Amino acid sequence: MRSNYLFTSESVSEGHPDKVADQISDAVVDLFLSKDPEARVACETMVTTQRIVLAGEIRCAGIQDASGHLTPEAKHEVESAVRNTVKRIGYEQDGFHWQTADFACHLHAQSAHIAMGVDEGGNKDEGAGDQGIMFGFACDETPDLMPATLYYSHRILERMAADRHSGAVDFLEPDAKSQVTLAFEGGRPVRATALVVSTQHSATLSNDAGQAKLRDYVMGVMNDTLPQGWMPNDPEAIYVNPTGLFEIGGPDGDAGLTGRKIIVDTYGGASPHGGGAFSGKDPTKVDRSAAYVSRYLAKNIVAAGLARRCTIQLSYAIGIAEPLSLYVDTHGTGTVDEARIETVLPKLVRLTPKGIRTHLGLNKPIYQPSAAYGHFGRTPKGDFFSWEKTDLVEALKQAI
Repeated sequence: MRSNYLFTSESVSEGHPDKVADQISDAVVDLFLSKDPEARVACETMVTTQRIVLAGEIRCAGIQDASGHLTPEAKHEVESAVRNTVKRIGYEQDGFHWQTADFACHLHAQSAHIAMGVDEGGNKDEGAGDQGIMFGFACDETPDLMPATLYYSHRILERMAADRHSGAVDFLEPDAKSQVTLAFEGGRPVRATALVVSTQHSATLSNDAGQAKLRDYVMGVMNDTLPQGWMPNDPEAIYVNPTGLFEIGGPDGDAGLTGRKIIVDTYGGASPHGGGAFSGKDPTKVDRSAAYVSRYLAKNIVAAGLARRCTIQLSYAIGIAEPLSLYVDTHGTGTVDEARIETVLPKLVRLTPKGIRTHLGLNKPIYQPSAAYGHFGRTPKGDFFSWEKTDLVEALKQAI
C-alpha cells in the first residue's frame, strides 16, 4: 500500500434523482416485508419530470390475485408508500411534486422457475437468488470504520439536509452532491485538498449576492463537519456550485434509476464492488444480504484489532445455498494469517442466504433508511443496520 497519496470519494443527497429511485424501491420492499416476512421483491424505479414508474417482480402473501397481479387495494398502498417517500424527501416543485406526479406500477409475479431454484423444500436448503460476487470492507480511518473520504462526503450532505428539513435555512432544495479529496500521509488522512458541493437552491439565490450567501453557508457546513485544521488552505480548492446556478434539479433536471449509485452506497471507491445494487431487493437476494454480511465480518475483524484494513469477497451461484468462495485480504495490516480467518468465519456465521438473514435479522421492513447516505457506516439501532454491529469481536478473538 502507498503511504502518501490523494484519494477522493463522492456522495449524493436523498434528493438526487437516483437516490429518490432507491428510496422508493426500498419503500416498496419494506411495505411487502411488513405484510409477509418471506416476500420476494425485485423493484426497479424510474423517476423523471412529473413521472414515477415501478417495474419488477414480486411474490407476497395476501396482496396478489390468482394471476399474480397486485390487488386494487395493494396498488393503492404501493402508490401511497411511493408518494409519501417523495413527500418526506421534500419534492413539491412544478417539475416533480409528490402529490401530482404521474404514477405507474408494473410490478408482476416472480418467475416460477426462479422460485423453484431459490425456495427451500424437502431436503433442499434455500438457494441464492442469483449468481454474483459481493464485497465487504472496513478500515480504521473513522470511528465507524469507514473510508474517511466517503464518511465526510456523507456527513456534509446529511448536515445540509437536516438544515433544510428543520427550516434552519430556507434556500436549499433537495438535490445535492458532494466530493471530498483527502491527503494521506503515512497511510492516514491528514487534511482536505479539495472540496466540492453542488446543491439545488431556490430562485432567491439566483444573483451574485445569493450565490455568495450560498457559498458562505456551504463553507460553514464543511468547516463544522471536517476535523479542525482540515479545510484546504487555498479557497480556490473549495468548489460550490461550480457550474453556476442550480435551480432546476431532482428528477426534473435528470432522470433517476434504482441502483445507479452503488459506489456511494458502499465504500466510495476504496474497495472493490461486485456490481450488484442493493435497493429494491428483498434479503433473499445475495446482492444485498451477502454484501451486508461481508461488511459485518470485515468490520468485526477490524474492530477486533486483527487488521487495520480488511476486504472480504463472497461468491454464489443461483439456487445454491453455500457460497462458492470466501476470500479475506487484510492488505498487509493484519496480525493473523488471512487463511486462518477464512476458516473461522463460516463457523461464526452460516453464510447461506437463510443463515445470513437469520443471523442479521433481515426479514423485516428495515431498508428505506439505508437508501440514502450509505448502507454502511451507520449506527445500529433496534432492528436497523444490524450488519453494523461489532458483536463478533470476542468470538473472533477466541477463535483466532
